[in-house]
Amino acid sequence: MSKETIVIREIEPQDNAQIEQVIRACFHEFKIPLTGTAYEDEETPKMYESYQNDNDVYFVIDDKGQVLGGAGIKPLRDFNGRICELQKMYFSPNVRGKGLGKKMFETCLKAAKDLGYEQCYLESALQLKAAIHIYERYGFNHLKSALGNTGHYSCGVWMIKDL
Repeated sequence: MSKETIVIREIEPQDNAQIEQVIRACFHEFKIPLTGTAYEDEETPKMYESYQNDNDVYFVIDDKGQVLGGAGIKPLRDFNGRICELQKMYFSPNVRGKGLGKKMFETCLKAAKDLGYEQCYLESALQLKAAIHIYERYGFNHLKSALGNTGHYSCGVWMIKDL
């Protein structure tokens, strides 16, 4: 893996199995609950198909055909207003600490703004301390409770940022 061969691009149909594997592996690695989280979302095995609307997008980190992470933007479910949700941001241990998380984060926030959203919401697990620190550095503020209806009742961190 070298920096020259890594690209962040929109998800393609052939990426589904690889990104599902990356997502699921993170739950085991960080001992995040499997119920009430993205682990059991019906869209996790079919990420390409789940992000094909005009108001959503999912990006992957690709290294010569190997998918090493991803993140996406979707409207916040069951919530009125111009708020999107940063969703399913997970990375393989191979790419962590190389600045790609920040690059992916910036790519998603720019896409959210380009799609016309005014705020970006996210939910995270307390176990993901490094990610939460990055969110805070990018100006996300903690909320006391969840917004919308993501179904992720096991997530204990809720944050929002004005775009």
